[in-house]
Amino acid sequence: MEEITSSNFIHDFIREDTAPCGRFAGMAVHTRFPPEPNGYLHIGHCKALCIDFGTAETFGGLCNLRMDDTNPSKEDVEYVDAIKQDIHWLGFDWDERFYYASDYFETMYRCAEELIEKGLAYVCELSPEQTRAYRGDVGTPARSPWRDRPIAESLDLFRRMRAGEFPEGRYTLRAKIDLASGNFNMRDPVIYRINHAHHHRQGDKWCIYPMYDFAHPIEDAMEGITHSLCSLEFEDHRPLYDWVVNHVSVPCRPRQIEFARLGLDHTVMSKRKLRRLVEEGLVSGWDDPRMPTLCGLRRRGYTPKSLRTFCDKIGVAKVNSTVEYALLESCLRDDLNAHAQRRMAVLRPVRLTLTNYPEGQSEFLEVENNPNDPAAGTRQLSFSRTLYVEAEDFLETPVPKFKRLYPGGPECRLKGAYLIRCTGCVKDEAGNVTEILAEYDPESRGGDPADGRKVKGATIHWVDAASAIDAEVRLYGSLFSEADPDSYGDRFVDCIDPHSLEVLTGCKLEASLAGVEAPADFQFLRLGYFCVDSVDSSPEHPVFNRAVALKDSFKAK
Repeated sequence: MEEITSSNFIHDFIREDTAPCGRFAGMAVHTRFPPEPNGYLHIGHCKALCIDFGTAETFGGLCNLRMDDTNPSKEDVEYVDAIKQDIHWLGFDWDERFYYASDYFETMYRCAEELIEKGLAYVCELSPEQTRAYRGDVGTPARSPWRDRPIAESLDLFRRMRAGEFPEGRYTLRAKIDLASGNFNMRDPVIYRINHAHHHRQGDKWCIYPMYDFAHPIEDAMEGITHSLCSLEFEDHRPLYDWVVNHVSVPCRPRQIEFARLGLDHTVMSKRKLRRLVEEGLVSGWDDPRMPTLCGLRRRGYTPKSLRTFCDKIGVAKVNSTVEYALLESCLRDDLNAHAQRRMAVLRPVRLTLTNYPEGQSEFLEVENNPNDPAAGTRQLSFSRTLYVEAEDFLETPVPKFKRLYPGGPECRLKGAYLIRCTGCVKDEAGNVTEILAEYDPESRGGDPADGRKVKGATIHWVDAASAIDAEVRLYGSLFSEADPDSYGDRFVDCIDPHSLEVLTGCKLEASLAGVEAPADFQFLRLGYFCVDSVDSSPEHPVFNRAVALKDSFKAK
């Protein structure tokens, strides 16, 4: 294996652990990604995926995919399938190393009995409210009147809990650790609870389920995980993680290392909040292109490379921070600028007639598909007397520094075509401009600034009216107008920007875009990067989503 020169603190720890005298000397690095199948993955999970799978790749090791299905009331096979699809889309693979936490339910149960037999766990009768009330504070130990319950009695009750004799909330199994610990996670935490819920894989076999802090270290140990990489909120849980693997019979003792989770402005990443947006119909679904979910970002037009580049740029830190959404947009622009083919589209069309262009005549112009990629080749654009241009490219009475079309104004370039000069316009009875009139210079074919002609006007994109196709275009912005919607608590929905989606119909696109299917992304000249909508688009009704504007939309605001 090549020498590893990366310098983040996780890699430093792993080098120490795999050194000749380290705790994992001679062992392959083995990580895991353990999502809970109770929702769709979001961009915060993308960072975790890059760390978990990326670390294994860096050290020539392995990474497992494991569904943490220990809470059956919130889980569904729909989420399992979506998680697998998202991970593959990002370019990661787990080969045959795909597991469920529920694969280890019997092992976890035996470990729990082992703790009871060692006098390290007991059945407690406190209700959740009483447990909180008896938890104590910094100067007051927690307490439980059931802590000294005889081992045989706890073992009998625990077995009867498994047999389904008791209702939910009647009993819990608690680890016997330290009621006076300054770390409240160690104050005899609950490790099993009664839950008469149907499990999506186990059916009704179980009515008791392990808590995450008990289940997770056992799962890691059973799979031979060397380094359990998790987000920073689990740092205070690490002593419990270590306590579990040190007091039950498991084949190895993994090391937990925590990293700062991803914070991104103008969004929320709590699954509970994302689920609320979906269930209350505030978005169109988990894959709404304004959502930070991977399926939403994919539908909007984000690429796997852009997301992985973003995660690489923000790095691996030990302190939580919030990253500007503009950085994510920048990573997408850089990727699409290199490979996205250029096309012409007019979103708010107005007719442009070249009055001196022969009626009934048409021609084809050769234009580049991507000036940054010579291998992308060229395509032919039809051109005729009647075109469409953007309504905003014309003003009957210009404002200062307006360099586009207006009567008597300067010559402007039609991109890749001819130089034109506006001569007037046609209005309807209400005074609205329905047609722009102009004359073209037949000697300026190609409209290339390299021809040496000095033109004071702007370069304008256009579409031939004779061959244009109609399409729907959706302009997406950030879902929230506030940079920190989480600061509003459960009122975060009040921060939703009502203008975060603008749907334009009757847009005019060049003919080469007819029949294009997802996934396909393009730069619409002067407008931004767009992709075919993977859900609603059809040959009869093309729909394109704006992935990102050409400039920073947040600074523009």
